[in-house]
Amino acid sequence: MRDHRVDSQGNRTAEPDEWAVVMPCEGQKLSGAKLDRICQTLAEIAPLSLAEPWDNVGLLVGDRRQVVRRVMTCLSVTGDVVDEAVERGVDLIVVHHPIPFKPLAKITSDTTTGTLLLRLIRSGISVYSAHTAYDSATDGINQQLANLVGLVDVEPLVIREAAASSTTLGSGRHGRLSEPVSVAILAERVASGVGAIHWNLVGEVKGVVDRVGIACGSGGSFLPAARRRGCQVLVTGEATFHTCLEAEALGIAMVLIGHFASERFAMQRLAEQLSLAMKTGATEVEVFSAAVERSPLRVATVSSEKH
Repeated sequence: MRDHRVDSQGNRTAEPDEWAVVMPCEGQKLSGAKLDRICQTLAEIAPLSLAEPWDNVGLLVGDRRQVVRRVMTCLSVTGDVVDEAVERGVDLIVVHHPIPFKPLAKITSDTTTGTLLLRLIRSGISVYSAHTAYDSATDGINQQLANLVGLVDVEPLVIREAAASSTTLGSGRHGRLSEPVSVAILAERVASGVGAIHWNLVGEVKGVVDRVGIACGSGGSFLPAARRRGCQVLVTGEATFHTCLEAEALGIAMVLIGHFASERFAMQRLAEQLSLAMKTGATEVEVFSAAVERSPLRVATVSSEKH
């Protein structure tokens, strides 16, 4: 299995008895860090106050007193992801999509969510999710997408009114391209940046565009905000059929790179951010992104063979 371990350079001070974790040499054992301290660090990377009201974020499964030695980031918890976590001795999964997402009246093997949670709990693996908080963080997914596209003068599509910061905070991103390009070239640029091999386009914008909106994941709900910001195109993962029709009616193009592609690339970046933040001198937590994740969608074409 390919090793996604992260080796980062940086300095940060903390009390040695709080968390002292070393990247192991051959045969060397990690000393570990308290789960609560890692949760605090993750909340610094993606403040939970940035999460949408409907979201379920923070520590979702686990004992804050647990000693964590290995952390794995991933987009979604699946059976394959749990298998990898167990195989690699993971103590904490930092997943983008929360599990559980909705309140549960019971946890049993009668449901997929229950089965996954039971496996995690039995294996002693804790779960943390930042989800929409990481979408909107200063160096979160939407900002990373804006950087990939090459936007300047970047601001949130929806500004959070209560944000008490010198930096404007909020959901989504919009900005300006220093050099206008066609929608097709813009699509190729963002797809290449996230590793997408196919994408969908909505609308027919003639000529070039320079005002771009960004919303990772299922971002069709940001279409009205993109319109208010004067965006000519909205880059997102996916949108409903009727949202696509609305975009056409408004004359706003959409670049749909896929839900998976629009967010999965940032899980490696999150592993790097956490590894850097947890580094103290010669000690650090071992952090890596899952190697087995893949999109559940497959591209199929009509066969020319008659059946």
